Amino acid sequence: MNNQTMRGPLLVFLLLAIGIAAAATALRTSTQDQTTVVAASLKDEKKPTSSQPQPANDSELARLLDQTIDGSEFAAARWGVSVVSLKDGRTIYARNADSLFTPASNMKVYTTAVALDLLGADYRWRTSVYAGAPAAADGTIAGDLTLYGRGAPDLTSRPHKEIPDSLGQLADALYQRGVRRVLGNVIGDESYFRGEPLGDGWQWNDVQWYFGAEPSALSIDDNEVDVEIKPPTSKDQTPVARLSQQQGDLEVSSDIAVVKSSEPLTVGIHRGLSDNKVQVWGEFPEGGRGFGARLSVHNPARLAALLFVAALKSRGISVSSDVRTRNFRVPQSQRFDPAHAVELASVSSRTLGEVVKITNKESVNLNAELILRTLGRELGSMVSDEEAAKKYEKGDDETGLAIVRLWLGRNGIPAKALALHDGSGLSRLDLVTPAATVGLLQAVQKTTAAAVFRDSLPKAGTDGTLAGRLNKYKDRVQAKTGTLTYDNSLSGYLTTPDGEDLAFSIMGNDHVGNGSGTRLIDTLVGIIADYAAHTSPNSSKKPPAH
Repeated sequence: MNNQTMRGPLLVFLLLAIGIAAAATALRTSTQDQTTVVAASLKDEKKPTSSQPQPANDSELARLLDQTIDGSEFAAARWGVSVVSLKDGRTIYARNADSLFTPASNMKVYTTAVALDLLGADYRWRTSVYAGAPAAADGTIAGDLTLYGRGAPDLTSRPHKEIPDSLGQLADALYQRGVRRVLGNVIGDESYFRGEPLGDGWQWNDVQWYFGAEPSALSIDDNEVDVEIKPPTSKDQTPVARLSQQQGDLEVSSDIAVVKSSEPLTVGIHRGLSDNKVQVWGEFPEGGRGFGARLSVHNPARLAALLFVAALKSRGISVSSDVRTRNFRVPQSQRFDPAHAVELASVSSRTLGEVVKITNKESVNLNAELILRTLGRELGSMVSDEEAAKKYEKGDDETGLAIVRLWLGRNGIPAKALALHDGSGLSRLDLVTPAATVGLLQAVQKTTAAAVFRDSLPKAGTDGTLAGRLNKYKDRVQAKTGTLTYDNSLSGYLTTPDGEDLAFSIMGNDHVGNGSGTRLIDTLVGIIADYAAHTSPNSSKKPPAH
């Protein structure tokens, strides 16, 4: 997750409604029927063996790193570091490595690594259109038409980069099958996932922004909408506020006054917690330039159904009735069962490997949450025995987290003391250790998903959330960033000049200095990289002073 909540060429400052000031630091943080997983061997947690390497810090490196942390403006904060060689498992450096820290978006490495290993990098999500019966000879669907989602993170209503228009493809397929009229309702069905629409421990003032978008089995267009504030075209007009999507209950009201050019831009933006009504107000300096903000959409399944109706009508398929939505909150006997319906059309997502690459490089919270729920929905039988005694219906996010714990335990990583509450790291309740994170980075390198996972991490000075950081270490550092208010983290891999790979995790919590904790993290990574270079077996140079 990264500090990119507002965008625009000129944004003097932002006054957010009812205490939404957290947006300036919040973070950006998306053919299951053919999945085969052998899970029986994962039932028991592996205990660490006595043959595993014991911590043995290099005293000079420890001195340099400790001196850098303790002498920084963030010395009063809590810092945890773990650095381990992938070659022989020796501990290069550890500081509070077994202490609990809020990982922010480093939580995504847990979700994506486990999903890649268990679901496979080639896994795809399928979105379908169902009816009770095929179209009649005259092209009429007499009953309801159901748009059924299974958690695809990349379902779209318009072409985007290399992604085609998913809803358009479905509408085209229906037209080609002879469908010309729908007499029943068009239902946006998100019942495939069970559980609450928001993550456990998410802050209420995060959820109106794009990085707090609701994960839905029927997600559409990243479950977000842009609000744009355009300058007036003449002196007698006021600035114009409009949304990038104009469907259904998406509404924007504006009360912006024009002030002298010397006055600052002050704007408030508010989207209700349980609706899609957007309010914009404030003062716009004369001659000022416009700007925009990215907001989340409430009830994305409804928006998907509305957009699907628009796609049908644009292709000459009439819809006579209304748009409805359906979720899991009905008795089991009343839930929609695709096996008892006729599939008229379907589209497949990109592969999990491709989705994970976007998720980790760009730190997309929605993708991580959908991946977590997919883990729980697809592989819930892995933990069903131990959960059978519980008398409530677990959400797929809870089940997905139980699978993550199971995977960690099977790979010798103690998981009982960890607090795992979501898949993205937006939750303030997540608590992990640097040592556990490094253990995961080691373990995933022993799976068939190793290359795909490592390639999904941002590359220093090159792409993703590390594009502007650690430029000196291009091609040597690949790591996942994490940022919340007062918290920063970086976990991934570092390659020495001699080709030795190190796994590392650096987490800082509760730092309130005026500077950025990411700069200290980058300094620590540089010390490790340079020190490794000077103390490798082929080098006789002494470590540099920092």
